[in-house]
Amino acid sequence: MSNWKKVALAVFVIALIIAAREIYVVNINHNFETITEGKVYKSGVIPPDELEEYIKKNNIKSVVDLRFPGTGDDVNNPEVPEELVAEREAIAKLQGVNYFNNGSDQVPSQERVDSFLKIMDNPDNYPVLIHCYHGIGRAELYSALYRIEYEGMDPDKARRSTRMLTKWSSFDDGSPKGEYLKAYQPRAKGSKE
Repeated sequence: MSNWKKVALAVFVIALIIAAREIYVVNINHNFETITEGKVYKSGVIPPDELEEYIKKNNIKSVVDLRFPGTGDDVNNPEVPEELVAEREAIAKLQGVNYFNNGSDQVPSQERVDSFLKIMDNPDNYPVLIHCYHGIGRAELYSALYRIEYEGMDPDKARRSTRMLTKWSSFDDGSPKGEYLKAYQPRAKGSKE
């Protein structure tokens, strides 16, 4: 086999592995990830018929849904009201699990951050699952806020640890989310319950 065929085959195999991983992460695992073991998890939308499995497996007591009713047409916020209702109803059937809707834009308002922190200040709400539609934008941003506020992580370190940063990613330097996290100022130590 010639060298260029070997290179082409290697590139094909690598692309296939990357594609398979992406299919698993997005479509099978719903971008579910542990932020802090036993305390905080993040994900994209988990279908209502699969929620109970994730909640029981991780002992989740609260779900923070960062979606808000939309038209389904916005690429960044493709939520449809029926999906939010289906999730809320599925969680309502589970004993002892709280559902909080804290619909947020890609870069949150102070009101949304304050609402999130109020949820996270209550130790009875843990472990918590934070999710948005895809699990790679708002859920990661709010996970970084959790790390800053409750684990004392430096805002820029929290930004860099949200996901693999590549040039022009949504958390990169100069991007709205990246700049928001870099500039974020945690509350004073005495203001956390």
